[in-house]
Amino acid sequence: MSMKDEFKAFIMKGNVIDLAVAVVVGSAFGKIVTAFVDGMVMPLVTYVLPANIKWEEWVIGTFRIGSVLGATVNFLIIALVIFLVLIKFLGRFMKKEAVPLVASTTKECPACLEQVPLKATRCKHCTSQL
Repeated sequence: MSMKDEFKAFIMKGNVIDLAVAVVVGSAFGKIVTAFVDGMVMPLVTYVLPANIKWEEWVIGTFRIGSVLGATVNFLIIALVIFLVLIKFLGRFMKKEAVPLVASTTKECPACLEQVPLKATRCKHCTSQL
């Protein structure tokens, strides 16, 4: 098999295409989340943290503590928004009905641990009495 054929087979695998679609959709969704956080959540945060404090510029020696703190706070806010919107809010609409459990038609042999029909009195694998 030539390298061209191997590469074509690799690209055409379902999981590679699924991953590519997930990256594109994830990127677009990331823009929506960022716009939501910047436009709706951060203005609410300014009521708690005053906007004129430059805490993102804090430094201790050569360490830029403020930028790490800012990135951490931004991550936590975005993670909270995603959790609330996707898991809690949309999760209520996406709940699936419980699938009724189907009664099992087999049981396990205690001697050899093979599956045998429920009505069997002897195991067909080891012939032990059930």
